[in-house]
Amino acid sequence: MNQRIRKILLILEDLYAGSETALIYDSPFQLLIATMLAAQSTDKRVNIVTQILFKDYSTAAEISRISVSQLEEYIRTVGLYKSKAKNILLTSKIIAEKYNGDIPATRSELMELPGVGRKTANVVLSIARKVPAIAVDTHVFRVSNRLGLANAANVEKTEEQLMKVIPKKKWSEAHHWLIWHGRKICKARNPDCKHCPLVQYCAYTNKNLTL
Repeated sequence: MNQRIRKILLILEDLYAGSETALIYDSPFQLLIATMLAAQSTDKRVNIVTQILFKDYSTAAEISRISVSQLEEYIRTVGLYKSKAKNILLTSKIIAEKYNGDIPATRSELMELPGVGRKTANVVLSIARKVPAIAVDTHVFRVSNRLGLANAANVEKTEEQLMKVIPKKKWSEAHHWLIWHGRKICKARNPDCKHCPLVQYCAYTNKNLTL
């Protein structure tokens, strides 16, 4: 790891140490459903939706017994709610019947569930199972490539590159650091470079810097 990257990680850790997901949940299953809902939506919106949904239907077995149209009514304010409703019902049924209501323990098993991609699987494994993983969402992709922690055109390559430059024991924590930095300072539009403590190490503002 070069000194620039080391410094970036130290500053991020100092800024966001102890940060966690903003999603509200009471079980690994609820975390999985909330993460599925968060695609194309905000955590704030998802928390509003799940507060009501999980109050009425808190387990995989309970959700698997409602209809698509019922679930759509609960989640219609999140993006892509129709496809999410179908996937959530199918996933809930599989988890209730095959995994006795708990989530699968491996990435490959999680990714076999309808609507669960690598990012969602990594989030759930990292938080619920304490498995080192870097979930690359839009914030992580944007911030890591702007900073020069990665230099990739897609989330898969970004994840690969981040796994090489960030110590494995810090993968899960760094995921949260990058998300919160993206929310607070390094926003998609009009990043607040003026107040960013990483500006002197950032490839976005220093075009001569390389990975």
